[in-house]
Amino acid sequence: MLEPSAGAEAGYTDDQYISKGARTASREEIFAQADILIQFRSLGANPEAGRADLRSFRPGQIVMGLGEPLTAVREAADLAAAGVSFFALELIPRTTRAQSMDVLSSLATISGYEAVLLAAKALPKIFPMLMTAAGTITPAKVFVIGAGVAGLQAIATARRLGSVVSAYDVRPAVKDQIVSVGAKFISLDVEATAAEDKGGYAKVMDESFYRRQRELMMEVVREQDVVISTAAVPGKKAPVLITREMVEAMAPGSVIMDIAAVRGGNCELTRPGETVIHNGVTILGPTNFASMAPYHASQMFSANAITFLKHLLGFLPLSTDVTDDIVVDTLVTHGGEVTNSRVREALGLPAAEPVSSGKVS
Repeated sequence: MLEPSAGAEAGYTDDQYISKGARTASREEIFAQADILIQFRSLGANPEAGRADLRSFRPGQIVMGLGEPLTAVREAADLAAAGVSFFALELIPRTTRAQSMDVLSSLATISGYEAVLLAAKALPKIFPMLMTAAGTITPAKVFVIGAGVAGLQAIATARRLGSVVSAYDVRPAVKDQIVSVGAKFISLDVEATAAEDKGGYAKVMDESFYRRQRELMMEVVREQDVVISTAAVPGKKAPVLITREMVEAMAPGSVIMDIAAVRGGNCELTRPGETVIHNGVTILGPTNFASMAPYHASQMFSANAITFLKHLLGFLPLSTDVTDDIVVDTLVTHGGEVTNSRVREALGLPAAEPVSSGKVS
């Protein structure tokens, strides 16, 4: 079942869903009848409209979607009180086995691509080198901070537009990936050990590391036309990597695209959801890149979600002794309790008994 016109703004008609065997139904009917609800932004990631759903949930329902559970801990507790089993898709581990379910990588692909297009539009220059009757136009210089999925996509997109791209990442091991998509790897003389956790996500470093990193990065940033920052840590405020002083050292007309704006931003002057102009430098802070390419964002999200759902079916009904890391890591609430260890820690709750599972007969 799906809401009428649910996919219209992404370019999908109701007839396309119906031809695949779905039927349209009111939101109230869906909540009343569905055993499993798949939402893109559930309560937590959708704090205003999502709260209205609390009164519609039924105890025992399974809810899947993005929910920002590591920061929206109050909302996680509210979902537990509603009696639903909530699976937060942003908690899917970054492992080979779970790669086809990795919603964050799909969204980061969109972010990296769209970020470059927005920056190119804001820059009062063109990206490629051109030989013209009026002389040679030199290419724009683009610097990408962070070489995760979003950063690598940003590098590749900026290169396709013809700019000269350099990039930096706290993890020296990604140098080959940076070079493989056409950028020059910038090496800073700053030591970084254990820069990612066991789930493959970036970890917070200490302040002395970030201070030294900022000092060394100043000379790189001041020479750029565009700086694209992508450094974010799940459940934490984004580290400040670009200071006011660094912005003021850039030439007027330069652009900073802060992909981490939704986490507070990597630039000291970023305002999430806004465009700031400081000393002639434009600082962009978009917070919803997926809405800029809804057709393919929907396509990738649905593929990830259905792959996860097919995996989950083997562990229903949820009962005891489940040890599967994909199920355990993503399950936030079950049986009226917050079950995820990281969310419980954020709420100040003691460790919970593991929720494991029997198999469907």
